[in-house]
Amino acid sequence: MPFGKYFYYIKSIFTLLFGVKPWPLVLRLFLGGKPKGYPLIQLRSSGLHFRTRSAMDIWAIKETHLDHFYERCGFPLQNGWTVIDIGGGVGDFTILAAYAFAGSRVFAFEPTPSSFGLLNENLKLNEVANAQAYPVAVWSCDGDVEIDTGLGEPVQFTSQARQGAEPPLAGKVVVPGYSLVSVFDMTGAAQCDLMKLDCEGAEYEILFKAPDEVLQRIHRIVMEYHDNAGPFTHRDMARFLEEKGYQVKVYPNIVHPYLGYLSASR
Repeated sequence: MPFGKYFYYIKSIFTLLFGVKPWPLVLRLFLGGKPKGYPLIQLRSSGLHFRTRSAMDIWAIKETHLDHFYERCGFPLQNGWTVIDIGGGVGDFTILAAYAFAGSRVFAFEPTPSSFGLLNENLKLNEVANAQAYPVAVWSCDGDVEIDTGLGEPVQFTSQARQGAEPPLAGKVVVPGYSLVSVFDMTGAAQCDLMKLDCEGAEYEILFKAPDEVLQRIHRIVMEYHDNAGPFTHRDMARFLEEKGYQVKVYPNIVHPYLGYLSASR
């Protein structure tokens, strides 16, 4: 719907200008300016600080902290929860889930080296002590995963199981990958109150091949789905999760028809 798209963009401009500082830096980056180093921004409402690389990092922080998409399309966060964040990025959702809830435990998984470095730095900047970050990919099974970092912004990086033992081609990095079974073993979590996924299409590989006994330990799921990353769409995901005993809700993206949010609860 064109009107809804333009209204969202106009609203987002005001959200950024009044919600993030320093606004001259934010404006310059969104007008195509090149950042010097890793610009530091601050959210006016919470006082949280984030090191960023680009306008897209700031946009992701806006959607998580100022638009509250993962809560509006998912679940209000609660103290005492065990949260697993798959696709931690620069730490926007990890910090949201951990900062205000000292009794919660948050485990973040971010395989891209540049994103993982900023995730760790942002945890330190905001003195978040109840979150732990892992520089690995979550996948359908244990083994190396190849990430294509040559597609521009980190939000566009795709992943696949590594084939062969040859050195990766230019623009690709190889990282360890772990199944959800191993994720629970690594974290020591008995259950997951909320699992968040934003992993550029890997959500299908991760969940479709997870054993039922692992899915039983996950009470709630919220994800950004990607309909342009392979043979599956969010309709396949919704059908799969409903068959596994979840109640599912879908929230299409008004700007990009191949993106949206999906939440599931037992």
